[in-house]
Amino acid sequence: MRAEIITPIGDAHSVAADLRRLVPGGNVVGSAVAAITGDVRAGGDEAVRHYTELHDTRGAPAPELRVTAAELEEALAGLDPAVVAGIELANQNVGRVARESLREPTTVDFGTHQVIVRDAPVCRAAVYVPGGRAPYPSTVVMGVATARAAGVGQIAVCSPPGVDGTVNAAIIAACAITGVDEVYRMGGAQAIAALAYGTETVKRVDVIVGPGNLYVQEAKRQLSDRVGIDSFAGPSDMLVIADPDADLEPLALDVLAQAEHGAGAIVVVVSTGADLLSRLAERLLQTLPDTEAVCRLILAPSLDFALELSEAFAPEHLELLGPLAEQLAPRVYHAGCLFVGTGTAFGDYIAGSNHTLPTTGAARFASALGPQHFRRTFTEVRIANHDHLARAAAPLARAEGFELHAQSMEIRIGQNRTP
Repeated sequence: MRAEIITPIGDAHSVAADLRRLVPGGNVVGSAVAAITGDVRAGGDEAVRHYTELHDTRGAPAPELRVTAAELEEALAGLDPAVVAGIELANQNVGRVARESLREPTTVDFGTHQVIVRDAPVCRAAVYVPGGRAPYPSTVVMGVATARAAGVGQIAVCSPPGVDGTVNAAIIAACAITGVDEVYRMGGAQAIAALAYGTETVKRVDVIVGPGNLYVQEAKRQLSDRVGIDSFAGPSDMLVIADPDADLEPLALDVLAQAEHGAGAIVVVVSTGADLLSRLAERLLQTLPDTEAVCRLILAPSLDFALELSEAFAPEHLELLGPLAEQLAPRVYHAGCLFVGTGTAFGDYIAGSNHTLPTTGAARFASALGPQHFRRTFTEVRIANHDHLARAAAPLARAEGFELHAQSMEIRIGQNRTP
């Protein structure tokens, strides 16, 4: 990863667009994903095993898809107690924030009738937990604790096996701690297809959430007409707005921490301080790992430009470091999660905010993973006096050419009851 200092030319929106073009989008794998999901729909378990051997176990026989209860217990028993304690606290904190986000039914009373807005949980949900470079037991917590708080009855987790056919023990243990109902050894687009369509072993779910590589996210996008998804949770990104006199070492560590996500990740630091950016570039060169992450340091002409750039970039994570930068917080609208005077790592693990966040600029319209992703809103209509509504709506129905709609309302004139 190379930390390049840039003096922007043009407006903030064009700079943000240039930054986004540094990372490829899901369209580059669209055809391959369509082929995989089509095969899984037709071939079920056999197709999932084929792609597992092709992409995960490197030719070795694919393991059994479902992890047993005994394997869950064994993984939990073998996990470092300090890691268990961290998972348990994260589970409590994330669950508490999610429960506080739930809303009660709302009744809109018009006098002659009522419309009640209600939420109900989906029956089955799945959490995709990435494999590859590192295990993510924290992602188990973020998805499962939130789904539980939302009231989901059955929760599945899937994660790709390694070359040896196993899923990381910390991921399995996190599933045990959070009370997951089903755990599957599968990953990639084939896992998303199996969860969306169902196979001989994998039960179909109503919602799939969680981060993953481009294949995973493109599969979620392509199958979003069959299963609910959170958002295109692709490669991670972060933008930092830092005062010229911001503390260098925490800033550098925040950048390095984000770079740990590897290829596809992008880190942007924006400051009006040329000296800070120069010192940061030198500091990063000392320990900067070769992660293939992208890093750009932007010398902004003003704090207002920095904020405008951030709003256009719509980062997954936004950090405001230093008293001047922190004053921008009330003006921030486009960010997956906002960190004021602190680092994103706390949100990744323990603060209680969710780390499954909208990426690729989707924070302009999408939200962090929350109970709303596992619940659907519907309305309940109760009409005590049909007369006024029927007389008002029947002409509208006829204007649209729907005579029987009009008659079905008019026949209820006079058929009134106590609310």
